Amino acid sequence: MSPEVYGSHSLRSWPALLRDLPARICAVLLPPRCLLCGEPGDDGRDLCAACHRALPRNHCACPRCAIPLAVPGTCGHCLRKAPPLQATWASFVYAPPVDRLLARYKFHHDLAAGRLLAGLMLPALADAERPQALVPVPLHSSRLRRRGYDQALELARPLARATGLPLAEGVLLRQRRTEAQSELGALARRRNLRGAFVVRGGRPLPAHVALVDDVMTTGATLHAAALALRRAGVARVDAWICARTP
Repeated sequence: MSPEVYGSHSLRSWPALLRDLPARICAVLLPPRCLLCGEPGDDGRDLCAACHRALPRNHCACPRCAIPLAVPGTCGHCLRKAPPLQATWASFVYAPPVDRLLARYKFHHDLAAGRLLAGLMLPALADAERPQALVPVPLHSSRLRRRGYDQALELARPLARATGLPLAEGVLLRQRRTEAQSELGALARRRNLRGAFVVRGGRPLPAHVALVDDVMTTGATLHAAALALRRAGVARVDAWICARTP
């Protein structure tokens, strides 16, 4: 037997095996368990096959704002007034059971749910035109201190690793503390976000970026962030979001 071969693995493969060892040990000692129903996970995910099939995928949607539609095409609102986003990709409709995963992630400090959601977003992004960088929509520093983590950033990190795209962390800043968007109507949401974002100077920006966020409702937050990036010289801004409200 060749001196470079031990069993079925070459010596050159051992560094990779050792690097993967912690994940392999965790998979044996802590097998995946569905975060929704508690049944054993499927395909290495913390989600069972039945709950995976039940996820409300956003198959037919407006390409500009990702609002779910009955038939393919651009929605009337985007035809009347083009949004600052060139394209929006929403993996799911904000409906059961994905809304439960998002609530666990966003409001109950369940980062495992965030990692699961980021992985589940990837198939829907397969056909998206690749930007030059991913930009997470930031929290204001005061809200970040209270929550302890930025949900958009924690989604963007695994997406950047999986796609090989640069993560432009800290480029976009939320300079003004705003009221919680969930408590406001559509017009108040737009007023609430006016001037909320600013782009940090000193670094050249790529021509095409994609904003990453968890949920899109009226689009006020993403539109305000996109306008700030475009004013700073970005030619095209897309959005990659987990779920879109119908």
